[in-house]
Amino acid sequence: MTTATDVLGSGVVDDATLRRFLHGLPGVDQVGAEARAAALATRSIKTTAKAYGLDLAVRVIDLTTLEGADSHGAVRNLCAKAVRPDPSDPSCPSTAAVCVYNDLVPVAVSALERLGAAGRVKVAAVATAFPSGRASLRVKLADTEDAVAAGADEIDMVIDRGAFLAGRYGAVYEEIVATREACRRPDGVDAHLKVILETGELGSYDRVRRASWLAMLAGADFIKTSTGKVSPAATLPVSLVMLEAVRDWFSLTGSRVGFKPAGGIRTAKDALKHLVLVQETAGPDWLTPELYRLGASSLLNDVLLQRRKLATGAYAGADHLTPAT
Repeated sequence: MTTATDVLGSGVVDDATLRRFLHGLPGVDQVGAEARAAALATRSIKTTAKAYGLDLAVRVIDLTTLEGADSHGAVRNLCAKAVRPDPSDPSCPSTAAVCVYNDLVPVAVSALERLGAAGRVKVAAVATAFPSGRASLRVKLADTEDAVAAGADEIDMVIDRGAFLAGRYGAVYEEIVATREACRRPDGVDAHLKVILETGELGSYDRVRRASWLAMLAGADFIKTSTGKVSPAATLPVSLVMLEAVRDWFSLTGSRVGFKPAGGIRTAKDALKHLVLVQETAGPDWLTPELYRLGASSLLNDVLLQRRKLATGAYAGADHLTPAT
């Protein structure tokens, strides 16, 4: 049986080697995964942990605008909201990042500099022919290099799902490796690479597990569920499978890879369910913006509403969410 250590240490990564390893991974128990995700979704968060959970939800959001009608003004407004989500409450934390198309990276960088939040609120850019991934490697790398040169702190790339589903794992691996290389900067402060699997197109939990491991083998800093353009997106069972993958990768290598669910997470209750899933699967060390993000556009408004309700005792709730130490 080929192990991850064999793949990493072999110096030769090809379709045959990757296929032996990926198809040798344990199969996902679909019924068990869905039952565990459903059970964790029923956990309530005690009053003493609610405020922490809601603030954490704000702190890990990648506040996103990925529409064809995006304008410079819309991006500036997004940056202002990311820095001060609730202008009436100075205790409200900033979001982790803003996520925009790569041609709007300079606008976001400039806006955050003017707001005094450069480096504190990151700029993430979608790249590699997002969301389809249908472009030549040369074009995908140029897309990435352009965003990095413009000041993007993070790159959200999409894998070639057609190649993955056809079993051309070597091609997917090589694209991730090449994109990671395109994230390098002369000053040594490289952009972080988030690899989007587009789980709604993969068709099974086994494929989600294989794609997660493939991305990590190729050097992903984060693995991400979805572009937000395909349904289903960040379901709890899919997130469970991917969190198990980053947990098992850490057990094997000692290296932590981050996780980002994106798409369909619209309410504070949704966010808290995902945070409980992280706590109970990967562990509290992942409850930090360095290792966990929520990709969202409309979620922040509901989280802010629930923070205000909590202050007046109007938010009911629920257990098992504690800060990392």
